[in-house]
Amino acid sequence: MEAGRRMSLWQETWDAFNNPINDGWGQLVTHIELSLVSLAIAAAIGITLGVISAKVGKVASFLVIAVANLGRTVPEFAIMALVVALSSIGFWPAVVGLVALGIPPILLNVYTGIANVDRDVIGAARGMGMTAPQITARIEVPIAVPSLFVGLRVAAVQIVATAALAGLVGAGGLGVLVLSGLTTNQDPVLLAGAIPIALLAMSAQLIFVAGQRLATPRGLRLERADLSEQKG
Repeated sequence: MEAGRRMSLWQETWDAFNNPINDGWGQLVTHIELSLVSLAIAAAIGITLGVISAKVGKVASFLVIAVANLGRTVPEFAIMALVVALSSIGFWPAVVGLVALGIPPILLNVYTGIANVDRDVIGAARGMGMTAPQITARIEVPIAVPSLFVGLRVAAVQIVATAALAGLVGAGGLGVLVLSGLTTNQDPVLLAGAIPIALLAMSAQLIFVAGQRLATPRGLRLERADLSEQKG
């Protein structure tokens, strides 16, 4: 009996997702577009600020990182609401809020990755006659790539999950189904939005975990494995 009810709920959820009134497929596409655009912009800004923060003086880098950490404490919906109040509802106000959410983890991980590059490696590069820009591009940034993927993974999962709030500012996305289900007290409609959001977040997690592994040099992976075995 219980199994039958569960099967019925799954079927109702699938029907609700495919219902033209709910436009599940269209909202899924919008949700993915929101997430990809926001992550791309956040990555461009976060990587740039992370590299700059690692290269400038300690005071300047402290200020940049402090502002980034402060941004993590501001609710994303509050940012969206402020942008809407100053402009209008729609896709781009939601993107602004999501970008603000995605920048801090990317910035902080890029900064950490570059700041932790072995100084002996930098010294050796200088001894070979490499300029500061060459050291940054050829030595520091490649070494920081695994750390960058950690930031991208965190940002991607947060953006995908939080994009559900975009429905509140008229941007569309799977959050529209969630809100509709909550408003009308229809569990199948709510699940038709919530389940794809969870699946997208898990997919983003897996993609960037795989990317981080591929971006990590084999020697570094072996070194980490040896350290894990020693600790075990």
